[in-house]
Amino acid sequence: MGKSQELYQQAKQLIPGGTQLLSKRSEMFLPDQWPSYYKKAKGVEVWDLDDRHYDDMSIMGVGTCVLGYANDEVNQAVMAAIAEGNMSTLNCYEEIQLAQKLITLHPWAQMVRYAKSGGEACMIAVRIARAFSKKDKVAFCGYHGWGDWYLASNLADDKNLDGQLLPGLEPCGVPAGLAHSAVPFVYGDTEGFQRLIEENKNEIGVVIMEVGRHQKVAVEFLKKVKEITKAIGAVLIFDEVSSGFRVTTGGMHMVYGINPDILVLGKALGNGYPISSVIGIRDVMQAAQRTFISSTYWTERIGFVAALETIKIFERDQVAKKLMETGEYLTQGLLDIFKKYSLKIDMAGLVSVPMMVIRLEKPLVVKTIFTQEMLKEGFLATTTIYVSYAHTMAIIDRYLVVANKVWRRIADALKAGTLEDMLEGPVCHSGFKRLA
Repeated sequence: MGKSQELYQQAKQLIPGGTQLLSKRSEMFLPDQWPSYYKKAKGVEVWDLDDRHYDDMSIMGVGTCVLGYANDEVNQAVMAAIAEGNMSTLNCYEEIQLAQKLITLHPWAQMVRYAKSGGEACMIAVRIARAFSKKDKVAFCGYHGWGDWYLASNLADDKNLDGQLLPGLEPCGVPAGLAHSAVPFVYGDTEGFQRLIEENKNEIGVVIMEVGRHQKVAVEFLKKVKEITKAIGAVLIFDEVSSGFRVTTGGMHMVYGINPDILVLGKALGNGYPISSVIGIRDVMQAAQRTFISSTYWTERIGFVAALETIKIFERDQVAKKLMETGEYLTQGLLDIFKKYSLKIDMAGLVSVPMMVIRLEKPLVVKTIFTQEMLKEGFLATTTIYVSYAHTMAIIDRYLVVANKVWRRIADALKAGTLEDMLEGPVCHSGFKRLA
């Protein structure tokens, strides 16, 4: 073990779960071997506590650093803001500039609220929507954070979140009185959604869903959801914490011309600096005045400045277009490898977030070995890749060369029946579950 691995063992004695974020637990990647901590990150390069160098071909800060780590222009804007004071008794003017910019990008909307994380923003959006509709029940599809309103779904049926978040999740600490207040539906299942609404139409005041994640965007389904939601007087929320800025500058829904009542953006919005936004139509957003939504550090300056600079770079350099082109190139390169070695592995996800779907026996063993062998070659790698603007073609090509070598070894081991002999530690844990 190196310093990073040893420190993670200490962390598990000090921090419940070892980290603040499930997606960053070492067990999700390579138990006992993953370099859990970094000393420096720049572009797509990462240095661990032993100064080992890696190129990040995995989750890139869980999708936050879409321009690359420590982007010079964003950092310079942030440092200038810090020099002028990042907090004051007064409000920073940049929050108005960002609101104006977000509304310009999303002309269907008129008002904006902010938070620091996607989970917080989803909680704000649901609170506002409930306040407007005056109905408690929420229909949801997809992953929307850790809030009580969401986890309450498993109070009524402990399988409700199996395909949305994690299987067998116990909603410990969530008040029992919230049972039946959040009900799930399946992405793309129009009949199922209609049936759910029919059964609860006098109670549902909020419908929240991801526009797309690992599945192909079901445009007609989205249109139908909007039509039905409007008919029952419910508020439609699109959670684009993950998909925002991945397909276009702003929310992905714009590509399909389907507008919600509220949009939630986060992750890539600040390129690694904490900022999230809740954007919506005026009548709905004004309902925030009838409840209490307030937090000191939502007024802190850095997130607004980082978001403004990030958006400027997106527009100037056509970043979203580059992400899509890189994602397509990477996906095709991996598909060619899988075909060459007759590996039953498909590619799914957004074009700019390609995901390997392993359909072989013992997929977690295969995934663990892939991560293990790529790490030896200097890559942080898993089955999901958040493409960054800092991923150059040279880096992608080098990754594909090494990936080809690793998948060839795995294919040979599968044929020989010696796959598990390649393991040098425990098998990785299963991660989040998404709708396929």
